[in-house]
Amino acid sequence: MAKKIVIVGGVAGGATAAARLRRLDESAEITVIERTGFVSYANCGLPYYVGGVIPEKKSLTLQTPRSFKTRFDIDVRVSSEVTAIDRENKRVTVKSLADGGKYSLEYDKLILSPGAKAMVPDTPGVHSKRVLKLRTVEDALEMRRIVAEEKPGRVVVIGGGFIGLEAAENLVEAGVSVTLLQRSEQVMPPLDWDMACELHAELRKNGVDLRFKHAVESYEEIENGIRVHVKGRESIDCAFVVLAVGVVPESELAKAAGLELGPKGSILVDSHMRTSDPDIYAVGDAVPVVDPVTGALKLTPLAGPANKQGRIAADNICGIPSEYKGTLGASVVKVFGLTAATVGLNEKAARAAGVKYERIVGYWGNHAGYYPGAQNMTVKALFDPGTGRILGAQIVGPAGVDKRIDVFATAIRAGLTGADLAELELSYAPPYGSAKDPVNMCGFMIDNIRAGLVRQFHWDEVAALPRDGSVTLLDVRNPGEYEAGHIDGAVNIALDGMREHLGELDKSKPVYVNCFSGMRSYIACRILSGHGFDVYNLSGGWRFYELTMRGRADNEHFPCGEKR
Repeated sequence: MAKKIVIVGGVAGGATAAARLRRLDESAEITVIERTGFVSYANCGLPYYVGGVIPEKKSLTLQTPRSFKTRFDIDVRVSSEVTAIDRENKRVTVKSLADGGKYSLEYDKLILSPGAKAMVPDTPGVHSKRVLKLRTVEDALEMRRIVAEEKPGRVVVIGGGFIGLEAAENLVEAGVSVTLLQRSEQVMPPLDWDMACELHAELRKNGVDLRFKHAVESYEEIENGIRVHVKGRESIDCAFVVLAVGVVPESELAKAAGLELGPKGSILVDSHMRTSDPDIYAVGDAVPVVDPVTGALKLTPLAGPANKQGRIAADNICGIPSEYKGTLGASVVKVFGLTAATVGLNEKAARAAGVKYERIVGYWGNHAGYYPGAQNMTVKALFDPGTGRILGAQIVGPAGVDKRIDVFATAIRAGLTGADLAELELSYAPPYGSAKDPVNMCGFMIDNIRAGLVRQFHWDEVAALPRDGSVTLLDVRNPGEYEAGHIDGAVNIALDGMREHLGELDKSKPVYVNCFSGMRSYIACRILSGHGFDVYNLSGGWRFYELTMRGRADNEHFPCGEKR
């Protein structure tokens, strides 16, 4: 008898599961129930459709109900919602959203891929038609219609995560003035604050009115728009609001069916994607995943993991014992002229998990500096000081970021150390990279630190260094660089003349050395160490220190979005 498989949700995980099931079992009866009017659509492309970068609506949908039927003989029913699961009799109740009619479907195996829904805080006025979300194709169609037909002057984006940043960029590119409100002091939470500072500067450079520590109290509809009331701040009038404050698992159906739940109401599954009911599987944004670095459960709503989980659920239903081995959270986002990417633990996550770590910061080109067009990226990596194991990486820059973060993702998954990074053989030609790739350079830095060849201090430790003469702050840049800006209290001795000026330094005092990026100061540290000095190198150099100081000043001086 043909196996009956019902799939709830037809986007990333559900669509992948359906296609994989058919490739493995030609006789199975496969039915996909999707609440929206579209199936197998590209959630991640929705902001780019709003901004016109993706011009055609059809580009957002990878498959249609008709193409699923024609190619895979899969019955896809859109604008339909599963409202109940009868586990005892292995039936689901389906409601047609077109006419309200209800019917039941039998299943042998059930796959839940409901995804996550946009988080909607209980804020007065939040359900106004002028407060929009950007989660489905229908959401994107409506937002683009308003932008095209109403020509809004100003839009307020609430939240600086992936969707908020992409919506802000695309609305600006469409000619709309954007104010972005964030409750915390940074955008893109997977980054540490210091790395996010580059994105803050880029957003402001491109005209985004960026405001931190802004908590919305209420929304009030006004003529041709909406007024956003902010706690302790001025109110903001705009044409509409984009609500992008995060997502929560769509687990109500599973909860009502008595399935075991995990963190934040997610649907708990084992490594085979089975729920507490052996005939029901769950995949995608609604399920928690294991962090391979810490071993803890977490929620990571990303398309890549959802697709892999859909495939694994299908494999197990068809007798192939596949396992899902966790999610590192590798992710990347475009913010105007910059790319920001992250994988594994950041400092906040490491501290929360009680993981001991050390950090390095470097600044290197995306390809050989002598080849035209080279652009530098900031790379921050976390590692275990005891073993050298790589724990996480963050990169921000105009080019070459995605390539390196993928190497780091592979390294973390494989349990590689800094020494392993130093030995990696990565492709090189002047237009594409350097003989010593930024990933290799991170490995060299970690090796040097663990071997005791250099000791570090960091940007957030500079202010605490005494200025009473008990330590020496040494800037080894050229005089012109020094005069353009330097750490308070630092003396200037250029690297290339250092050996001739060693007598000007006191060997009894620790020496804290900086240059622009950390490279020249490392060489200076080796020179000084060779002559018996106690030395420390500034991680990331003056550039990274100055970036964080400017970011801190901007947060203080422009908290309400005042223009420069």
